[in-house]
Amino acid sequence: MARQNVAEQFVDILTRAGVKRLYGVVGDSLNPVVDAVRRNPAIDWIHVRHEETAAFAAGAEAQITGRLGACAGSCGPGNLHLINGLYDAHRSMAPVLALASHIPSSEIGLGYFQETHPEQLFRECSHYSEMISSPQQMPRLLQTAIQHAVGRSGVSVVTLPGDIADHAAPEKPLQTALVTSRPTVRPGDAEIDRLVDMIDEAEKVTLFCGAGTKGAHAEVMEFAQKIKSPVGHALRGKEWIQYDNPYDVGMSGLLGYGAAYEATHECDLLILLGTDFPYNAFLPDDVRIVQVDVRPENLGRRSKLDLAVWGDVKETLRCLTPRVRTKDNRKFLDRMLKKHADALEGVVKAYTRKVEKHVPVHPEYVASVLDELADDDAVFTVDTGMCNVWAARYVSPNGRRRVIGSFSHGSMANALPMAIGAQFTDRGRQVVSMSGDGGFTMMMGDFLTLVQYDLPVKVVLFNNSSLSMVELEMLVAGLPSHGTAMKNPDFAAVARACGAHGVRVEKPKDLAGALKSAFRHKGPALVDVVTDPNALSIPPKISKEMVTGFALSASKMVLDGGVGRMLQMARSNLRNVPRP
Repeated sequence: MARQNVAEQFVDILTRAGVKRLYGVVGDSLNPVVDAVRRNPAIDWIHVRHEETAAFAAGAEAQITGRLGACAGSCGPGNLHLINGLYDAHRSMAPVLALASHIPSSEIGLGYFQETHPEQLFRECSHYSEMISSPQQMPRLLQTAIQHAVGRSGVSVVTLPGDIADHAAPEKPLQTALVTSRPTVRPGDAEIDRLVDMIDEAEKVTLFCGAGTKGAHAEVMEFAQKIKSPVGHALRGKEWIQYDNPYDVGMSGLLGYGAAYEATHECDLLILLGTDFPYNAFLPDDVRIVQVDVRPENLGRRSKLDLAVWGDVKETLRCLTPRVRTKDNRKFLDRMLKKHADALEGVVKAYTRKVEKHVPVHPEYVASVLDELADDDAVFTVDTGMCNVWAARYVSPNGRRRVIGSFSHGSMANALPMAIGAQFTDRGRQVVSMSGDGGFTMMMGDFLTLVQYDLPVKVVLFNNSSLSMVELEMLVAGLPSHGTAMKNPDFAAVARACGAHGVRVEKPKDLAGALKSAFRHKGPALVDVVTDPNALSIPPKISKEMVTGFALSASKMVLDGGVGRMLQMARSNLRNVPRP
């Protein structure tokens, strides 16, 4: 029996770590690894059209499954194309292993064709980035990289020269057990004791939740019920905390709505649960603040804390809830619930007024109809820009749906590549890419990946022939819009030319039928909706400081955009408020 080469051993270790797919573009220095994948039935090579797509797809797969995702790029320009998607995965805490193939080891440092230094270039967007320089080193180095990615929830990059990949592997490779899951983290008793005292002393407590509340919905609801707390959320916390939540007061931040802003500013004690909420201008500076986070580096870097608690949210609340005193006074909670319902009631009117006749189509209407028609367990991938606004305000979470976007890194063109990774995890699950025309055209080549693999992704294209979020940024800065207009084709015709289902919508009355036909179609589909470029959005509270660098209109050119089924939930919650 022939000995394995390093590439074959590398691929074997990936499969032992649970990797099912390796996304990338083939190329000379990467060929030994691609060939090893070809001969290994436990893993598939997914040929995308751009390495950036490979990284975004691997990150999305990791977020959907919780397992290690993987991508690869050939030497020089090939692996450099990975970097934007890897930044996004790293900042989203998605465990991803990236293989950066490299030039022949004998030529490193001599200005060889396509020479770069990947082990240095990727350090800022990874927990671990090192180069394999010998066959004997590879198993331990790859194991270390995997454990960094999984254990610290982020990216690891392994640089592998093509000639070393083709060398014979050691005869007796190290078979060390691999870490493929993370432990829970419980806070210390002193922190729990102090937090119990602070909660018992406070009359008005607000919870503000982020992505760290994943898996802790029941614990947060039990805690909120006991201390009569309103519950707000950041964008990344929406899918985990908003559904089945009688204490919901909406979302704060640049895409915010409802009464979350008021609830965080009018309380005595604000508890930040699993959120690294970046916009400190939306956080109060005159109330006591506690932050609970599993990553200690997040504690206190956005606001001044009165108490920092290192632990994951679920374990912290399991320790905390039995010990705090039950609060009987609901006045603050009920007042915030009423403010939330009133805020949603006010903005929903414009959305419901003559939208069926408005041409170009209101993008809010598109998002609302999409929310109604999509499956209860659909995965939505969302482009950065105005699509973020419509997803934040209209896609209704229910505990089974997923909403994934470049919410921390803020990259354009993420939705379609992420949809590819999400769909590969389950071909039978509905995956919807909410794409802006700017983002879609930036990475449009990988629409062909959907066709090549017959992936049933449904692309809903918000086509306003403009980089509308950038236009709004210019408006805020007092600048005339320039360089934001786009001359677009009929994208539905482009989709059909690629071999996919394509339909164009120019009138609201045609929207529901077009979406239904796309959802019924067994393969990839694109719905090109011509939307109103003048639709704008700002958060419920703004200041001069918030305006800088983001799309907020200081002149209050406010879109009175609705918030879909959230109003129904708010009304329902109000009906449960006790009457005197």
